[in-house]
Amino acid sequence: MLQLIVGLILFLGIHSISIVALPLRERLAAGFGEWPYKGLYSLFAVVGLVLIVFGYGQARLDPTVVYTPPTWTAHITMLLMLPVFTALLATYLPGRISRALKHPMLFAVKLWALAHLLSNGALADLLLFGGFLAWAVVDRISMKSRQQRPIPRAPDRAFNDVIAVIGGLGLYVAFAFWLHPAWIGVPVMG
Repeated sequence: MLQLIVGLILFLGIHSISIVALPLRERLAAGFGEWPYKGLYSLFAVVGLVLIVFGYGQARLDPTVVYTPPTWTAHITMLLMLPVFTALLATYLPGRISRALKHPMLFAVKLWALAHLLSNGALADLLLFGGFLAWAVVDRISMKSRQQRPIPRAPDRAFNDVIAVIGGLGLYVAFAFWLHPAWIGVPVMG
C-alpha cells in the first residue's frame, strides 16, 4: 500500500505544480531550462506511475474491503466508460467534442475514476480512483483562474470528431474484451 501512496504522491504531485504554483513551474523551467525541466517532470511522472501500478497490484493481493458495491454497478461502470476513450482522443483532436467538453482529458479522468469507484470498494481502489478524481476536480476548478499552456494537437478539423468517436469506441472494445483482462487481470465482459 505504501508503494501506491508514494506513487500517487509523485504522479499527482508533479501534475499539480501548475495547479498550486504556476509561477513555480515557470521558475523551475527557467532555472533548469525547458527541456531538462520536462525531462525531470517526466522522470517523476514515470516513477510515480510505475509505483502506482506495482503498489495497486500488491494491494489487490490482500485487499482491505471498505464497501462491497452491488453487482449491478458494474453495468453502470461499463456505460460510464463509453465516452472516456473518445474524450481522451478529443484532447488531441480538436473539434466539436473538444470544445463542448472544454477540457476533455480531465473529463475523461473524472469519468474513469467515478466509474471505477462505483464498482470497486477496496481501500486501494478508493486511494487510486478517489485520488485521481479529486485531482481532476481540483485541476479543472483551478483552470478558471490560471493561464493555460498550449498542448500539441492536430489541426482543428470537423473530421477529428469522427476519428475521436470511432477510435474511442475501438479502444473501448479493445479494453473491455482484451486489454483490461490482460493488463489489469480483471475481466470486464463475462
